[in-house]
Amino acid sequence: MEKKRFEIIEHPSDVGIIAYGENYKEIFENAAFGMFSLMAELSDIKIMDSFNISVKGEDREELFINWLNELIFLEDSKHVLLKDFNIFKLTDKELKAHVAGEHIKENLHELHRPIKAATYNQLEIKEKKAKVVFDV
Repeated sequence: MEKKRFEIIEHPSDVGIIAYGENYKEIFENAAFGMFSLMAELSDIKIMDSFNISVKGEDREELFINWLNELIFLEDSKHVLLKDFNIFKLTDKELKAHVAGEHIKENLHELHRPIKAATYNQLEIKEKKAKVVFDV
């Protein structure tokens, strides 16, 4: 049985997820996957475009938010939907990753909702999971 990567949580005005993982790398990757799952049907996305991402933060919480917001910026500026996240460097203050997906084709991809930003509202990062709320 495949392990659950994330679950959607109800929020009065926005939307959130709880991302799961055996370590922080897996939690960060699953949070990114969960966030893009809120934006579109990822099973339709092919791996055709890839990007290298480098993000910094003052602590793990800021790094987590900066990581997700950098991915939102990439989606918005390059018009891509991402579904493959490979973090190859992760400390409490720095993250480097290779991410991949496909340019958005509105006639081909099932889009759900845009996400404006990952927020600090109700943010929790624990040993095996992280909770994050998105501004929609």
